[in-house]
Amino acid sequence: MGDPKRHRKKYVTPTHPWDKTRLEKEMQIVIKYGLRNKRELWRFQNILRKYRRVARDLLAKINLPSKEGELAKVKAMTVIRKLARMGILDENATLDDILNLNVEDFLERRLQTMVYRQGLANTIKQARQMIVHGHIAVDGRRVTVPSYIVDREKEGKISYYVNSPFAKAKEA
Repeated sequence: MGDPKRHRKKYVTPTHPWDKTRLEKEMQIVIKYGLRNKRELWRFQNILRKYRRVARDLLAKINLPSKEGELAKVKAMTVIRKLARMGILDENATLDDILNLNVEDFLERRLQTMVYRQGLANTIKQARQMIVHGHIAVDGRRVTVPSYIVDREKEGKISYYVNSPFAKAKEA
């Protein structure tokens, strides 16, 4: 099971570290979403890779005539519901829609991006700083993790933390 005190990597580094086109694309994404480093991007690429792998496996099993085909349909609906709850897909999406996802779909659901898009911060970097310093709350609870994935139901509940000077300035 592993030692709970020892953290495991949640990302996979690229196989070719000095591929110029990949480096340029990654740098554009890092700047656009205000990521601290490439590891944050690689972590979300790993999450996307996991969902795409699950979708491919389920697509292969879904047309089987046995009980395994029925189980694959149930699992497919579970995965689609989870992604819909996260706000990445629609409720009536299919497994093909999971295969069409890209890493930017996941990066759009980060708290840092949401704070910037809702106008609580002037820049994407300011949004990160406000979150880390504890000025942002989701559903009344302070969240200090910029990569927190905001569910669809909590999307409208992002605001300044009650004791934050930003909240006090907004009231005045």
